[in-house]
Amino acid sequence: MTNLTELGVAQIRDGVAAGDFTAREVAEAFNANVAAAEALNTFIVTTPEKALEAADAVDAARAKGETLGAMAGVPIGMKDLFATEGVQTTAASHILEGFTPHYESTVSANLWRAGAGMLGKLNLDQFAMGSSNETSYFGEVKSPWRKEGSNTALTPGGSSGGSASAVAARLCPAATGTDTGGSIRQPAAITGTTGIKPTYGRCSRWGVVAFASSLDQAGPMTRSVTDCAIMLEAMAGFDPKDATSLDLPVPEWEKGLNPDLSGKKVGIPREYRMDGTPQDILDSWERGKEWLRDAGAEIVDVSLPHTTYALPAYYIIAPAEASSNLARYDGVRYGLRDLPDGAGLQDMYAATREEGFGDEVKRRILIGTYVLSAGFYDAYYNQAQKIRTLVARDFEQAWADCDLILAPTTPNAAFGLGEMQADPLAMYLNDVFAVPASLAGLPAMSVPGGLNSDGLPLGLQLVGKQFDEQSVLNAGLAIEQRNGFTAKPENWWA
Repeated sequence: MTNLTELGVAQIRDGVAAGDFTAREVAEAFNANVAAAEALNTFIVTTPEKALEAADAVDAARAKGETLGAMAGVPIGMKDLFATEGVQTTAASHILEGFTPHYESTVSANLWRAGAGMLGKLNLDQFAMGSSNETSYFGEVKSPWRKEGSNTALTPGGSSGGSASAVAARLCPAATGTDTGGSIRQPAAITGTTGIKPTYGRCSRWGVVAFASSLDQAGPMTRSVTDCAIMLEAMAGFDPKDATSLDLPVPEWEKGLNPDLSGKKVGIPREYRMDGTPQDILDSWERGKEWLRDAGAEIVDVSLPHTTYALPAYYIIAPAEASSNLARYDGVRYGLRDLPDGAGLQDMYAATREEGFGDEVKRRILIGTYVLSAGFYDAYYNQAQKIRTLVARDFEQAWADCDLILAPTTPNAAFGLGEMQADPLAMYLNDVFAVPASLAGLPAMSVPGGLNSDGLPLGLQLVGKQFDEQSVLNAGLAIEQRNGFTAKPENWWA
């Protein structure tokens, strides 16, 4: 029999529908891989019974001749930021350890209706704050990749590092991620996987633990562009419970896939050519341009003049929103409660947050509270919002000259766990290429761009116009077909 864990979403869906194998056989194969990969620490909670239950339902529906859903028979990993009814949801934080929701997030409910099953809840940076998956209360996630000739443990990126590591290691064919300032695209890039952040509002935020509400957006992480298109169709859709949800029909992205880019113009932003960018990253970018030219696209230079200010603005806006969102974790209604003897209410708040929040979360709450304070609101937060408007305007003006933008996804390949922990600013720079599209709410995707000289994956980022995920997916497919990326990590963890 085919090695089922090497199959992607489309292959599993089609194979189950054709009777080549059963959904239960697929679920059992992935459950076994998950059980053998504890060394990666990708999962906070595993739910093999949930995967089997969904698989049996799909097999029963097929036996009755019923129409199967778009994700029928596909077991997935669920980032532990999505509320899952009856299954612990922690946001990788001690303050939510043991919290079991009595409701289901809209995105996960959409996936279950489409026939997907859940292998477990995936590890992440605590409250999605981080770029290396080292801030989780439940321990750091390890990338399945290694530098050639080295056994140094590498980061899988963040905050969706558990998702990226699990997909790259064949623990699941697909996983959910969330992207606030690059948290789908950056981990996808450095693990050799594919991930798309759709237009802000495409996927409901209801039931997703909030970080920065004006930026958070869910998306799929898979090993191919086609699989991303299938999964995004299942995840997306209008949700009246989310005030920012787009009241638009969900396009048929899979049917619309077309790698022919004739007539399309792809912009290369001058400002993304930054001093100190490794030559491997620049070479990958050049290859990306050639692949898109070969697909029929015209490559043009464009300018995004406020790019320099995007990252500083992001690290004011996102912590400001986080400091407001995380105020709800007070030890009163759910999650951790630390009540010292003789303590009053304020003492309980302080003790609970001191014990429950990690250092990075505390850092961002402090930054956010500072920039929102009476004396600094205009000097910092209002200025950052003005810059955000200018960044979005840069893209609008660039669209007069191009249909898409091509850039590197990250300024580096995977780095060693612990290498950047002493310097938060260096860690924040991992998002330098990803943040502008997030501030503008645009669809953006990372696809594999090859390996660097150390044998580690690099990613290429495609950014499209608002609501135009189709063009982003099509350009990603053109790169995927010409790149022919088949590299995979050697299994050292089982």
